[in-house]
Amino acid sequence: MKDMFQIIKRPLLTEKSTRKKEEFNEVAFEVDRRANRSEVKAAVQTLFKVKVQRVNLMQLEGKKKRIGKKAGRTADWKKALVRLAPGEAIENL
Repeated sequence: MKDMFQIIKRPLLTEKSTRKKEEFNEVAFEVDRRANRSEVKAAVQTLFKVKVQRVNLMQLEGKKKRIGKKAGRTADWKKALVRLAPGEAIENL
């Protein structure tokens, strides 16, 4: 798995991630479930041209959902918290 656009699926733009971006210079992404820390770090550095200090990964379970009588769940996914080096920023998120 070497394609950078398949590793990083989308940025997570929530109140919590915005607060982390302002306080700790951390950006949150949804990433491919098979990606590891070094692949995520390389993808962020290549795509956004920034220096990455640290990467934390979390496996998250999908939520239980119900539509009428039918019960199911959303897909499991992986979240990456990427701490940027001091002075670095991703502008368009």
